[in-house]
Amino acid sequence: MGGATGSKRVPRAVREQQMLDAGVRAFARSGYQNASMDDIAELAGVSKPLVYLYLNSKEELFTACIRREAAALVTAVRAAVERDAPADRQLWSGLSGFFAHAAEHPEGWTLLHVQARTHGQPYAREVAAMRAEIVEFVTQLIGAAAREHARGTARARTLAGTEVSGLAHALVGAAESLADWAGDGRAGGHSAKEAAATLMNFAWAGLGNLLQGTGWSPDRVG
Repeated sequence: MGGATGSKRVPRAVREQQMLDAGVRAFARSGYQNASMDDIAELAGVSKPLVYLYLNSKEELFTACIRREAAALVTAVRAAVERDAPADRQLWSGLSGFFAHAAEHPEGWTLLHVQARTHGQPYAREVAAMRAEIVEFVTQLIGAAAREHARGTARARTLAGTEVSGLAHALVGAAESLADWAGDGRAGGHSAKEAAATLMNFAWAGLGNLLQGTGWSPDRVG
């Protein structure tokens, strides 16, 4: 009886976040199929009927977890960008924010990058929407870098919109792969800033060459 009374004193918003925390942990560790509402209720320190009362079903709980973790990742990337810095510094700081968030929230990253993508279209669409938002943000940063470079160098050219979009998709895909690599322990203790620098070294020099008109061409091979 005392436990039930205690649970009523917890504000609904706080209790719901506890349930989402438990859901993220259970889904990331056990997978959607194997994570049970009993397990989630136990992790949250509440009764199973209360989980159903707040979030209706396992499917709705899973969706709510995905949406929360996706929003948190996008917010972290945007917040990390050094707004008044040169374009390359803005991109590097955004990437640093991405890698830091993925490292600090490994279960949330697993939920987004593994579980949500492998359990049906509704969940995959949630992650795709998040990814599209990040890609659009990176597209804006690369476009700003191209304009900045074009103003500073007579030889520089302005990238076409399709080139900027393609580069943004490639960069985000590489960041996701690098985050997986770091999360698996293969990074040898790489920090978020070091991971971002690795990706910048891979991408930024090539972007610079492209802007200078010395991009790679298959005509140069053979």
